Amino acid sequence: MRLWQGLTLLQFSLRAIRTRRTAGSARIHGKIPRADREEPMNLHSMTTTRLLTSKTDLGHTELDCTSTTPVETGDVALKVDRFALTTNNITYAAFGEAMNYWDFFPTGRDGWGQMPVWGFADVVASQAPGIAVGERFYGYFPIASLVLMRAERVTPRGFYDGADHRRRLTSAYNQYTRCSNDPAYAPELEDLQALYRPLFLTSFMLADFLEDNGFFGARRIVFSSASSKTAYGTAYCLAVMPELELIGLTSARNEGFAHKLGCYGTVLSYDRLETLDPDAATVYVDFSGDAALRRCAHRHFGASLTYDCYAGSSVNHELLRETDLPGPKPEFYFAPVQIRKRNADWGPAAVTERYNHAQARFFDRIINASQPWVRVAMAQGFEGAAAVIAELAARGGDPATGHIVRLE
Repeated sequence: MRLWQGLTLLQFSLRAIRTRRTAGSARIHGKIPRADREEPMNLHSMTTTRLLTSKTDLGHTELDCTSTTPVETGDVALKVDRFALTTNNITYAAFGEAMNYWDFFPTGRDGWGQMPVWGFADVVASQAPGIAVGERFYGYFPIASLVLMRAERVTPRGFYDGADHRRRLTSAYNQYTRCSNDPAYAPELEDLQALYRPLFLTSFMLADFLEDNGFFGARRIVFSSASSKTAYGTAYCLAVMPELELIGLTSARNEGFAHKLGCYGTVLSYDRLETLDPDAATVYVDFSGDAALRRCAHRHFGASLTYDCYAGSSVNHELLRETDLPGPKPEFYFAPVQIRKRNADWGPAAVTERYNHAQARFFDRIINASQPWVRVAMAQGFEGAAAVIAELAARGGDPATGHIVRLE
């Protein structure tokens, strides 16, 4: 069975999600404001509060206040409301220089960056035709009270930030989705969308990348950091293919969690990697970035290792540098490359439709009442965000906990 066939067979109606409401959902989830809900905010006398991250100590943050720039023709000012914090955000910071993540929201201060996050913001001032005060957008934001953007390519779906400094950066991160016109949006699922949508997009496209390449001649996929959201999202997408053997490697403390997910046929602690059959053709998908573990995998599987896919890490903050490993050279995976390929192959509308169906299934499984995969932990304000960042940078966090921050 192909990935797309499995997703089609198992898809369900987004309407069912939107109508599934609980008594407690209003407490932790937002709602779309009406465009006429409030008057434009007077920004002239306001300051913008930012949470800055040390580029040399990712767990160390500092509050900074700057004057709010006036809104000019074509600009929109958005008030950041809620966002997720995961180890993926630590990865953005870890590769901030190497992959230009710091460049999306420059600080003007040497040694300090703004850690990008995925979440929701409301328009509080607009001089951009087609964007009204009160509208809610999903996208890639700094941890800041306000953010000013230059709205370009405005459509019913949303807009792109066309600021000069972002034009050379990956366009997938410059797109902002209008919640009122997003078929995958449901206000009661905002927390899940902030936590998983960017990660699951990586998972979804990684699963497609592997299938698109015939799994590099292998039928066994070994994942490191199997308890991470992006890893088990990828395994979830591939689990519809019974011909694949999916093996998850994780720390001993997370072994039980990874096993309960049901995404992997086998879950092993890292020290048991060498119990796997070394002669079976294998793809290694590395989410841990652990150089010693990578060397162990290459030595153990040898010529049977057909591909080493490095999918990112919050542990190893260096780009791949090893050249003396036996077997294939580790290759860095970057989701936007596969997105561009599939946009060309199928068209953006078809890619979006397939992704939305897969995400709906995935969200439904995450919040399954009998065995939910994650509980939402709500943090408040910049102090709450700083505490979560320190925890994630130091210890990686609990895989069963999803951190959401509300700035209001």
